[in-house]
Amino acid sequence: MADKELLVSPEGLKKLEAELEHLTTVKRREVAERIKTAREFGDISENSEYEDAKNEQAFIEGRIQTLEQMLRQARVVDAGNEDPNVVHIGSRVTVKDLAESVEEDYVIVGATEADPMKNRISTESPVGKALMGAKVGEQVEVSAPVGKIRLEVIKIS
Repeated sequence: MADKELLVSPEGLKKLEAELEHLTTVKRREVAERIKTAREFGDISENSEYEDAKNEQAFIEGRIQTLEQMLRQARVVDAGNEDPNVVHIGSRVTVKDLAESVEEDYVIVGATEADPMKNRISTESPVGKALMGAKVGEQVEVSAPVGKIRLEVIKIS
C-alpha cells in the first residue's frame, strides 16, 4: 500500500479508527496478560499457550501497523460534496444487466469497506471501476471472469 491514496467514507474512517483503538487499548492488554500467565506455567520452549499468545500478539501488532498505514493514506470522500448525478464513492447505484435484463443495487465504497455479499462494491473492483463517473442512462462495459458484461445505470442516489 506504499504511497497509494486510500479512499474511504466518513463511516469507513470511523470503523478503521475504532478497530485500531480496540486493538491498541484492549487486545494488546489481553494478549500481554495471556503471555504473562503462560510464562508462569514454566518452560516456554514447550508451552503451547505461550506460543499461541505470542502468535496472536504478532498478528495484532501486524494489524495495528496496517491500520496505522491505512489511516495515514486515507482520504475521506464525503458523498454530500459530490455531484449527485454522477457515480462516486458513497453512491447507491441501480444498474441493469443488458444481457439478462436483471437489475442490481450497489453501494460504491473504498476498498477497505467492500462487502460483495451486501452489494458494497469497491472502486477497485471491475464493476466499481466501470461505474465510477457514469451517469443515469449511460452504459458501461465490465470485463469479468465470465466475459464482457454490459450494464446500464438506471438510478443514482
